[in-house]
Amino acid sequence: MSKNPFERKANIRTDRKLLIVCEGKKTEPNYFKKFPINKELIKVKVEGPGYNTDSLLEEAIRLKNEAYRRGKSYNEVWCVFDRDSNPAQNFNRAFQLAEDNKIRIAYSNEAFELWYVLHFKYLTTQWGRAQYSHDLNNLLPHPYKKNSTTMYTDLEENQETAIKNAKRLLDWHKGCKGRLNPEQDKPSTTVHRLVERLNEFIEVSE
Repeated sequence: MSKNPFERKANIRTDRKLLIVCEGKKTEPNYFKKFPINKELIKVKVEGPGYNTDSLLEEAIRLKNEAYRRGKSYNEVWCVFDRDSNPAQNFNRAFQLAEDNKIRIAYSNEAFELWYVLHFKYLTTQWGRAQYSHDLNNLLPHPYKKNSTTMYTDLEENQETAIKNAKRLLDWHKGCKGRLNPEQDKPSTTVHRLVERLNEFIEVSE
């Protein structure tokens, strides 16, 4: 079996479709929409309904079922949301809904901005959203704007660092407690899993 990733990509059906449903209306959608996806490999749709945790999962389930009824099923559905100050039961129910409906999760505890910060450094400090934003003001070459449309390009060259740091954080939490507990593991994120998946469909320059 060939191990050439480009040969593997060439075998992917061109009618593949992936849906990303984000908690934020702009922050996360603006980031994921900038991935230079090769549309001959997959069609990626990004939604930002503005719901959180279990409400977001319910919306993703609705969109998934609606597409199925129209005969345009998604091959994959991902939900992107934050822990923030949402009730623990809502956050945990989101994970159960995802498992029951075969939806993948890219979560951040506490906020999506953690993913951005990990492009520059590894940290285990239990910061909140405001502190991440403050740090990004110093790490980026320009002031951080929550709904920026340039974050993908601003961070792209450090993406591998962010992936390594996100994985290291998960290993750290697992090492401390013997298992992962997304609701309590602060800081932690699995956004890298969605990023790695999208990278499989990046348009390759000649």
